[in-house]
Amino acid sequence: MAENKVEQYLIDLMLSYQEADTNVWLIDDEEHALQGVAVALSEPLVILRAVVMDTPKRNQLELFTKLLELNSNDLVHGAYALEGDKIVLIDTLEYDTMDFTEFRASLDAFSLALIQHYPILSKYR
Repeated sequence: MAENKVEQYLIDLMLSYQEADTNVWLIDDEEHALQGVAVALSEPLVILRAVVMDTPKRNQLELFTKLLELNSNDLVHGAYALEGDKIVLIDTLEYDTMDFTEFRASLDAFSLALIQHYPILSKYR
């Protein structure tokens, strides 16, 4: 039995993951298109984060406009953000009220975004 519901949900979803630190899990599951997705429990939040790509030196305004469009039109859970020189996909859930369906929906949205948006975003590299 898992220590907390985040790890239990990862087990229930049958995802390949490893515990990177206390309350931090790294999903590396090619079959579910969830490679390099970090899940951290920092009560009261569960934070999901994936590095999408480095921020390019050229065409930044066009890329940032595209990211905002994807945030508003195409993402159900989470959002693209800038973190230093990286573009990340991030979502937060409230641990106390988070259920299995919400956790799975967030990961499904990450998977879909990483599959569908990467070809669009990679042209800015």
